[in-house]
Amino acid sequence: MSEEKLRFQAEVGKVLDIVVNSLYSNKEIFLRELISNASDACDKLRYLSLTNPGLLPGGSGFGIEISVDKKKRSVTVADNGIGMSHDELIENLGTIARSGTTQFLESLTGDEKEDAALIGQFGVGFYASFAVAKKVDVVSRKAGEDQAWRWSSEGGGEFLIEEAGRDTPGTSVTVHLAKGESEFLEEERIRHIVKSYADHIAIPINFVTKDLESQINTGSALWTRPKGDITVEQYQEFYHHVGHVFDDPWLTLHTRAEGKIEYTALLFVPSSRPFDLMHPDRRHRVKLYVKRVYITDECEDLMPSYLRFVRGIVDSEDLPLNVSREMLQHNVLVTKIRGALVKKIFAELKKKAGKAPEEYAVFWDNFGAVLKEGLYEDHTAHEPILELARFRSTNGTELVSLADYVARMPEGQDEIYYISGDDPAALAASPQIEGFRSRGVEVLLLSDPIDEFWVPAVGKYDDKPLKSVTSGGIDLTKFEKADSEAASDADKADDAEMAKLVLNFKQTLGEDVKDVRVSDRLTDSAVCLVAADGDMDLHLERMLRQQGHMNVPSATRILELNPGHPLIRKLTGLVDQPADSEILDETARLLLDQAKILEGDGIPDPAAFSRRLNLVLERGLTG
Repeated sequence: MSEEKLRFQAEVGKVLDIVVNSLYSNKEIFLRELISNASDACDKLRYLSLTNPGLLPGGSGFGIEISVDKKKRSVTVADNGIGMSHDELIENLGTIARSGTTQFLESLTGDEKEDAALIGQFGVGFYASFAVAKKVDVVSRKAGEDQAWRWSSEGGGEFLIEEAGRDTPGTSVTVHLAKGESEFLEEERIRHIVKSYADHIAIPINFVTKDLESQINTGSALWTRPKGDITVEQYQEFYHHVGHVFDDPWLTLHTRAEGKIEYTALLFVPSSRPFDLMHPDRRHRVKLYVKRVYITDECEDLMPSYLRFVRGIVDSEDLPLNVSREMLQHNVLVTKIRGALVKKIFAELKKKAGKAPEEYAVFWDNFGAVLKEGLYEDHTAHEPILELARFRSTNGTELVSLADYVARMPEGQDEIYYISGDDPAALAASPQIEGFRSRGVEVLLLSDPIDEFWVPAVGKYDDKPLKSVTSGGIDLTKFEKADSEAASDADKADDAEMAKLVLNFKQTLGEDVKDVRVSDRLTDSAVCLVAADGDMDLHLERMLRQQGHMNVPSATRILELNPGHPLIRKLTGLVDQPADSEILDETARLLLDQAKILEGDGIPDPAAFSRRLNLVLERGLTG
């Protein structure tokens, strides 16, 4: 086959541009990434060879070799792993098929420092080579195939593919170093990098010269070593390897189970949000090993999707080595391991929340929305997740737990009040919570989309129902107002006047509202909308419509009027004035539209809204 010249996928071009322009201040990372990829390739072939021994020529062991050519100024990392076919070279090195890549790259700002932090969440693997290379050659032969292929690129917009020769399956990556990168030709420098970044890898890593081949790394799986023999730095580098990320772990969990079920788990919680955390596939990122042999990273039952931010490995002593993906589905042993790991993770998070609440707040901002999915999906997880959950509230800027909230509830309160929406700051300014705030009743501010689903699924905490403040069936009169608020009640319109105004509004607005009534929840705003008991929450209905659920029933709402607001008091004086009937009717519709705007809803007739607003303004200005 003649040489093929192909163009990189647009996303690859963006990543290469970031790398080539020295986004990495720590360029030695390229060697770590190449070794990590080589290790993964060996793991995959080892697993496949269990059921197909013919894939391993002569039953040879696995290894990674590093060599340098000072004359050619090149560093080569070679493995005898699974290898790549012609099409796989194009797919793996010419494109980035990872979910969420485009959205992630669109989030890059162009600011080098800021983007450096963001790219650390993404990881660029093989492409890190171009931080030090003027050219990269990859020669690979897939296990089970006879033909090898060469992939070559100088990091511009193109790469070449052509036939090549290779005696055994595997891959060799040769990095032709750019000017100024000579340090990576020195054996001691390479040995230092491997010891720092790859000592934990269970496959032997050898430095090869013409006369000598010597192993650099320890060559035993890190998770098999006693915890006391493992340094923080070694844990960090294993996290980088297994998670293909560049931040440091926020939490490290290394545990062994012995007895009826034997397994070892080395798990990590990242310190920053992975770029694909909210991708619809919701796959966890924990790898399954059996007796130190890599099996799969697609065992769905090993970790629930609401813990998909967890990275790491689980190594079972009890599963058979030739276990298939089908055998792992609904496997009793896997289910038991999962249950034990989830329980352990919850316990460690609870410890962290108690000992380091400020650090835990960072974790919750990163992963709380994901963890709360468990409240909706897993009824067995309700209690531990509710203990771990933290919320914004009207009680200040600090995150609060449900236990904190309940401990602060005033006498007479038997419900936990919340308001849901898109933004905590906007929720804190919502008219619906004015009456709660004036009476010292705390309201939780729920701004994650999942909140609309887990709240009805859970229903209550500590036998106290969770109640939306936008519900019409809340009686605030049982709570005493602050003295200043109580004093202002004297300025309210009297009941008879308000009754006339309410009747007028009902007649004017007709079927556009379910009811009109006097409010005890408003202190500063003139009006607000609330849902009748049994109707869908206002924010949930709006959110479902935005997501394209057009069959969601549209419920008319209750319009509440604040009898203490100057505008409402002014309107009560117009009810018995026939000459003012038009302005009263138009103001009623204007206030309904205003209430919809405050809720984040669109108004049905913007032109009519503008006309009414002009009319009312003109009337007010001309007296």
